[in-house]
This record gives sequence, C-alpha cells and structure tokens, in this order.
Amino acid sequence: MLAAAPRRAVFLDRDGTILEEVGYLNHLSRFHLLDGVASAIRGLNLGAIPVIVITNQSGVARRFFPEEMVQRVHEKMARELAVAGAHVDGIYYCPHGAGDECACRKPQTGMLERAAREHALELKGSWMVGDKYEDVVLGHAAGGRSILVMTGYGRGEYEWNRGAWPRQPDFIVEDLQQAADVVLREVK
Repeated sequence: MLAAAPRRAVFLDRDGTILEEVGYLNHLSRFHLLDGVASAIRGLNLGAIPVIVITNQSGVARRFFPEEMVQRVHEKMARELAVAGAHVDGIYYCPHGAGDECACRKPQTGMLERAAREHALELKGSWMVGDKYEDVVLGHAAGGRSILVMTGYGRGEYEWNRGAWPRQPDFIVEDLQQAADVVLREVK
C-alpha cells in the first residue's frame, strides 16, 4: 500500500496580506479585504491546497482591543470570503505581546505546529506568505518556503531592511494573487 503524499499548506499572515494594514484593527469599520484576496484564496481552494491564517494580535495584550474583537474580525473575514466562493481552513492567532516569550508568537513556530497537528499537514514544503520579515523567518524555521508580498508593510520592509536579512524570501511578489499563482505553479 502506498503512503499518502504529505498535505502541504499555504499559511497566510492576516494584516497587510489579506486585510488592509491599519495598525491595530480595533474596530470593524476599519476592516477591508485587499483587492484580489478572495480570488487568490479561491484559486488555492480549487487547487485543493489548505489555507491557514497565522496572525500575531498583540493589541489584545496591550489592551488596545478585547480578544472578542479578534473573533469578530475573523468571522467577518470568513463571511466576506464565503460570499466570493472562498474559505480558509483554519485561523490561528497569538494574543501575546513581544515580551511574553510565548511559543506561538511569530516568528516562533507554535501556531504552525498546532495547525499541522490539527489539520494533518506537513510543514516541510509548505508556504508562508506575509508582508513582514518575521513571516519569512517563520516559513524557513518551519522547513517551508516563504513569499513576501509588497502589500501592507512589505515594500518598506524589503526596500529598507533587506540588506540586513540573513536569508532572503524564496519569492517576492506584489500581492496575494501573485503569491497564489506562484504556489499553484510550483505545486504542478
């Protein structure tokens, strides 16, 4: 009997990658899906690639907004994606601050490891897509590949800081649609 091929996933940062970067998303009126996001995620869904959201939400620890706000944002995101025929397979967030030394805060791999256990995923060979260097570090730390998008903080991070990065992203693209195109092309 042949063993099943490992299921690899696309892990997506939330703010600046899926949603417009607004600093701390502390009210639903500030929620805006970036252009092309639903189409990109729908394409990954049609390619049978699990899509998991991985996001730091230190605004909870800083008391900028309650943890309930994170849930409300994720519910709205799921509804808007569903209207466009797209879905994410899981959402994981870290409510801790940078000084809390938790294992889940990006670029630590805790959220990815939990998602891998709960969704039977193989981290090695999976993809991490985000607009910050911490997303690149996270993807590589988990044995996966990284894609830096130029939305959100991406362009500034890349233009001002790339010279100090010990390891560059595997791919640099304009937005999530181009990232999805890269993944789908590489999977074939």
